[in-house]
Amino acid sequence: MTTTTPSAAAGPTLEVRGVTKRYGARAAVDDLSFVCHPGTVTGFLGPNGAGKSTTLRILTGLATADEGEALVGGAPYRSLAHPARTIGVMLDARALHGGRTGLETLRLTAATVGMPASRADEVLTMVGLADAGRKRVAGYSYGMRQRLGIGVALIGDPAVLVLDEPANGLDPEGIRWMRRLLRSFADAGGTVLLSSHQLREVEATVDRLVVISQGRLVREGTLEELTSESGTRVSALDPKALRAALDRHGIAYEQRSAAELEVSLAPEDMGRLALKEQLVLTSLGASDGSGLEEVFFALTGQLEQSPAGTAPDAQPVPVPIR
Repeated sequence: MTTTTPSAAAGPTLEVRGVTKRYGARAAVDDLSFVCHPGTVTGFLGPNGAGKSTTLRILTGLATADEGEALVGGAPYRSLAHPARTIGVMLDARALHGGRTGLETLRLTAATVGMPASRADEVLTMVGLADAGRKRVAGYSYGMRQRLGIGVALIGDPAVLVLDEPANGLDPEGIRWMRRLLRSFADAGGTVLLSSHQLREVEATVDRLVVISQGRLVREGTLEELTSESGTRVSALDPKALRAALDRHGIAYEQRSAAELEVSLAPEDMGRLALKEQLVLTSLGASDGSGLEEVFFALTGQLEQSPAGTAPDAQPVPVPIR
């Protein structure tokens, strides 16, 4: 299937610099900073309520930060001369107008952003909806709406893509298509920021990861770096004091045995914390590398969902010692 490549040799960098957004007394995003570079697919991960959607809305000009700034190629979204020609955005495919056909949706979008009508036909084929182009969006499946939403993001031939949960509703073939699309886009110099709960799909798609919890950055790095740093196993002469210190610093941990904890810190950072808290450690060592799912649960302090899909109770929010 035909894919797309950004028109520029290298896309703009996305930067989130010290962004804070409060709703009343609650900080949905709390002093958050990270960077997405051209040529990479960055996965944006966090549990429900972590602040991902708020961050994306600030980045794409739909919300205003109380502090800090979010930049696309060094400029705020709202100051871009031709935003849709620079950054393609899909935050909620369910918002597409159900009374229009897929082709009408793309042609209207093309006209709005200054692209020729032929771009709509091109993108319709690109997202695999050529046979459904004259069907009303209300009759589309969720997966078809997702494809059309990605098409809307692509209509301006942007150099940046920001997608929120793009794999939702896609069948296996659709997920493979999306993976190829994003890889091709990044390999041609584009910049991709991808928010998703589907950790296995993220692991197969992204180059870098930004993990947040309760609005704060937990960890940022390449997929290889994060999956090879699954944490540290530690025990102390006073286990109660160790747990209390971890709780005070918001460090996520799991009880591995009666005496041993696994914490979401590198061994050297755990050693620094022990020195600061005057803890006597009886063992300290790196645990084995894990897959992305295990790393995600360790970093965010989340427990894996039960087979019935019940929501877990939250654990302390991890804040790595720097």
